[in-house]
Amino acid sequence: MLLAIDVGNTQTVIGLYADADSPELIDHWRVATNAERTSDEHVLLLQEFLGFQGVRFDEDIDGVAVSSGVPRVTGALREMTTRYFGFPALVLGPGVRTGMPILYDNPRDVGADRIADAVAAYDLYGGPVIVVDFGTATSLEAVSAAGEYLGGAIVPGIEISLDALYARASALRRVELGEPRSAIGRTTIESIQSGVLYGTVAMVDGLVARFEDELGPSTVVATGGLGGLIAPLSSSVQHHEPWLTLHGLRLIYRMNGPSGPPTP
Repeated sequence: MLLAIDVGNTQTVIGLYADADSPELIDHWRVATNAERTSDEHVLLLQEFLGFQGVRFDEDIDGVAVSSGVPRVTGALREMTTRYFGFPALVLGPGVRTGMPILYDNPRDVGADRIADAVAAYDLYGGPVIVVDFGTATSLEAVSAAGEYLGGAIVPGIEISLDALYARASALRRVELGEPRSAIGRTTIESIQSGVLYGTVAMVDGLVARFEDELGPSTVVATGGLGGLIAPLSSSVQHHEPWLTLHGLRLIYRMNGPSGPPTP
C-alpha cells in the first residue's frame, strides 16, 4: 500500500492508496502541521490513522511519497520512513521524475505541491489547465496544452488575510469563515466575510481571465483546504478536486518506482 503525504505550512494531508497503480483513495486524514513533531511522534500518529483501516505500517505499507514545504517536517518524515518502514521515502524535489517539463526560470524554485497539483490536473483533464490551490497561500498554476509547467501566481491566502486584518485593525475581531447572507454586509462580521470571500473569488476569476489571455481557453481546477468553500462561488472554476496533490504524488511515485532517486 502507498502513503501519500502533502505537508503544507498550516496543514498536512495524508492519503492511503492500495498501490501506486490504483487511483482510488482508500482513506485520507488532515492534521495540523507541527515542525516540532519528531519522527517517532509522526509514526505514532500514522499508526492510529492506519488502524482505522486495519492496516499495519510495518507490514502493509510498501511506499511513501512526500511533498513538503516545511524542511524540518521533511527531515522527520525521511527519518520515520527509513527507521520504521524499512525503506526511503520518495520526497518530491530536484532529481525526481515528474513527466512534466518545468519552464520556470529556476525549476528548483517551484514548490513540490505546485508540481504535484500540475501533474495531477494534466493527468485528469489534459491541457491547457489552470490549478487554483486555496491553501495557506492562494496559488495558481498554468499547464500548457503540451503538458508543460509554465508558472503561475501566488497571493496571501484567505486565512492569512483574515489574520492580518485582525492584527492590524484594532476595531475588528476574528470571524468565522463562511458565506454571508449577501454581498452587502449588514454587520461587521458579514462585511468581513463578504470582503474576504467575494474579494478572493473576484481576484481568482480575474487572474484566470488573464491567464487565459495567454493560454487560451483552459480547464480550471480548484483544490486545497478552502477549495470547497470558494469553488462554488467562482464563475471560472469548473472542477473541485480536494485530493489533487495526493493524486499527483501517487502518479510521481509510480514514475520513479519504489526506490526513487538517491537521497540528497
